[in-house]
Amino acid sequence: MAVLTEEQSMLRDAARTWTREKSPVSAFRKVRDSGAPLGYDPAAFAEMAEMGWTGVIIPEEYGGSDFGYLSLGLILEETGRTLTASPILSSALAGASAIILGGTDAQKEAWLPKIAAGEVVATLAIDEGAHHRPNHVAVSASATDAGYTLSGTKTFVLDGMAASVFVVSARTDGAVDGKFGISLFLVPADAKGVSRKALKLADSRGAAIVTFDNVALGADALLGPQNEGWDLLEQTLDRARAGLSAEMLGSAVQAFETTLDYLKTRVQFGQVIGAFQALQHRAAKMFTDLELARSCVESALTAIDNNAPDVKELVSLAKAKMGDTLHLVSNEMVQMHGGIGMTDAHDAGLYLKRARAAEATYGGQSFHRDRFARLQGY
Repeated sequence: MAVLTEEQSMLRDAARTWTREKSPVSAFRKVRDSGAPLGYDPAAFAEMAEMGWTGVIIPEEYGGSDFGYLSLGLILEETGRTLTASPILSSALAGASAIILGGTDAQKEAWLPKIAAGEVVATLAIDEGAHHRPNHVAVSASATDAGYTLSGTKTFVLDGMAASVFVVSARTDGAVDGKFGISLFLVPADAKGVSRKALKLADSRGAAIVTFDNVALGADALLGPQNEGWDLLEQTLDRARAGLSAEMLGSAVQAFETTLDYLKTRVQFGQVIGAFQALQHRAAKMFTDLELARSCVESALTAIDNNAPDVKELVSLAKAKMGDTLHLVSNEMVQMHGGIGMTDAHDAGLYLKRARAAEATYGGQSFHRDRFARLQGY
């Protein structure tokens, strides 16, 4: 477990208190049942922004607190515990990271203060198919006298219906699967030729298919170097993956604790079911996996803060390990609760659905095991 500063401990405790009091799982149920078009409660997100959560990684000169990725991970872990839906991950982490890492002074000035204030949502528009393949880019950006013309479609864009600006990967040169020739662009959601269609996901979160039909962009829309955006894209995605892993850790910890409480109270054959050795072994397996997963997640976030040379390996290790662990714990939560665990009245199904969606986002276990092996030279 990472050693937290006093400020980080206070931030975590404040996040834990707020999520439990203001955004418990019952609040997520209300959002789901209401069919909220954005997939989250805007009023709750506004409260998060007021507490400064949307500016944790943003430099102070742009209205943030520059508190680092581990600190934002602590917040995401707490929101993961109660399944709180918000654009913290997609905007305050992923979208903001792209602009912080690759933006010009003008781009940072235009967007970062608004992201930090929670006034706008910036999100990544990266994937074009059913699986995460960030180097597979068919969306094209053709050079014009005034800048670029963008055409193509992105899918599974997180919080795509709420976004004010998209960070779009487009091909300016090279083959469809090539890493050279990828460029990133900042595309306002209200630009002419941009259309979006809401997606209904298993976990009831907000996502969209976004289509760009000959969208005219100025030269100042380019984020980072032309044709050489792959490194910027990877760095941005790794930060998003580490943040998502922290959220997944929170969900897994809460699912485990809820299950453990049930094992201590459910009576069968005259004794609590937690006395059965077979269930004890399964609970012990979950506990040890969670401890290992926490170590992986916190190591990845700390490596990003320290600009360590092995960020890629640690992030893929964290995402793969956390995916396996959340998969296991969410399954066991349903099974150990028996019949009630199969009903929508119980929270187990909500955790299982969120687990499956989070596993696939920004690359599943197989994607990251393969990436880790390649980085190790295999």
